Amino acid sequence: MAEVKLSAELRNDFGKGAARRLRRESKVPGVIYGHGAEPQHVAIDSHALMMALKTPNALLRLEFDGKNELVIPKDVQREAIRRFLVHVDFLAVKKGEKVTVELPIQTEGELAPGGNLLEHVLNTLPVEAEATHIPESVTVSIAGLDAGTSVLAKDITLPSGVSLAVEDEAVVLQVVSAQAEAPAEEGAEGEAEGSEA
Repeated sequence: MAEVKLSAELRNDFGKGAARRLRRESKVPGVIYGHGAEPQHVAIDSHALMMALKTPNALLRLEFDGKNELVIPKDVQREAIRRFLVHVDFLAVKKGEKVTVELPIQTEGELAPGGNLLEHVLNTLPVEAEATHIPESVTVSIAGLDAGTSVLAKDITLPSGVSLAVEDEAVVLQVVSAQAEAPAEEGAEGEAEGSEA
């Protein structure tokens, strides 16, 4: 994964008022944690950061105060409706260091015929990876899977150097029968008929 360089500035004003002022200036407040050091409070251009965060688990090099810090985003807070960035927590990392991250799960292929449904039990897969070699996602083939089939964490092929940070037997995806919802619909019709009488 390529590094994305971003300019940042140290900030000394805290609280909601200070955060609102930063956002009016098109900047996002953030905090860098890690390696037993005191948290560093920074502000980053909101557009540049938003573009960088389009890549999951982006590796960022924040340049500020004459130095730079290699970080990954750990907690990204967005405004509920318009989805603009509100605050970001960063974890300071070093090359060679292992970190635990959540990888988006992509699927490929088509389920077996029959109108069955794919249920994502986990939307992301927790893994441990080297901080500067974090995959963007994992891909799972669902080709030909039939109702009642589950994909477990241990069934997913991970890139070299990446290991699971969740139980092997954890269910990630499962295929459910579309017919399973039919009785609920019939019950709803029966209730409607009963209310008319």
